[in-house]
Amino acid sequence: MRLGPGKHLHGRTLLGGAIKPEEFDYFHEGIIHAELARVSSRAVVDGLLAGLVIGVPPILNYGSPELQAKVIPDALSGKKFVALAISEAFAGSDVGGLQTTAVRDGDFWVVTGTKKWITNGTFADYFTTGCKTETGFTVLLIERGPGVTTKQIKTGYSSVAGTAYITFDKVRVPVSHTLGKVGSGMQVILSNFNHERWMVIACSISTQRLIVEECLKWATQRMVFGKPLTSQAVIRAKLAAMISRVEACQNWYESVTFQMNQMNYNEMSSKLAGPIGLLKQFVSRTARETAEDATQIFGGRALTTTGMGKLIENYHRTSGFDAILAGAEDVLGDLGVRQALKKMPSNARL
Repeated sequence: MRLGPGKHLHGRTLLGGAIKPEEFDYFHEGIIHAELARVSSRAVVDGLLAGLVIGVPPILNYGSPELQAKVIPDALSGKKFVALAISEAFAGSDVGGLQTTAVRDGDFWVVTGTKKWITNGTFADYFTTGCKTETGFTVLLIERGPGVTTKQIKTGYSSVAGTAYITFDKVRVPVSHTLGKVGSGMQVILSNFNHERWMVIACSISTQRLIVEECLKWATQRMVFGKPLTSQAVIRAKLAAMISRVEACQNWYESVTFQMNQMNYNEMSSKLAGPIGLLKQFVSRTARETAEDATQIFGGRALTTTGMGKLIENYHRTSGFDAILAGAEDVLGDLGVRQALKKMPSNARL
């Protein structure tokens, strides 16, 4: 259900029958992301098969029927795990700078290269992988096997996310595992980014709202100079700013989600890449502002990993992750403006 509406849900029982598969939409999916995010551990959210959420859509949208029949049932049932392997030590947001290569050899591709910061990579069975081919950028689904090695990367949050460094050493991949047309991989990846970034936004807003709730509770019960912390005007001003930010994020997010429900996959790729990029930039920046305000409200308790301030400590340490994952915020802001300029009428004048 974290893959959005579609045929992959047909014939399945969702939420104990509370919603029919054909009625399921992006608002329903957004609720799932929001509730998962309320554990307030960025690593746990990613560890709960975020790799599947971002690695399976290219298979659903660009894989052959035979490949889908082989991979999708096991992925959706939890028997097999999928990771999206795009980023490298040499290229992150600059997808066109990837150096992993795939060379055709009969009915196989021979893949050589490395990938870095791959969520769920340590335990994934399949890797939706971006490669350079003779005719351009191509996406392949690589199964774990001979020539594929993964190594855990230590990050600032937790190992449960399975963040990995992956090495492909002359891995032989069937040509039938090609996702989309050869040389058209950029379209596959860029169209996939919309849903991934929207998912990050949904989780980030929900966690930010949770932090606001924690601050309201703490500021009400904490006594300073014989009065509740909320008696201090500076604290009320911080709370006002926090509430305003999270509600602004929520409003914009719901507007974009409504538009997603009115468009097919190709329309979303064409019309919403810019707005989603700008929204993600806005949400990740407000998250860090809220993290700073929350730390000031909780004081010393915001520095401890246990006790009443543990959620604040975790949030302050990891809120900046969303400014990087699924596309750096400055790159996404630029994307949004470039998309707007591209669609601006050529005769627009003052």
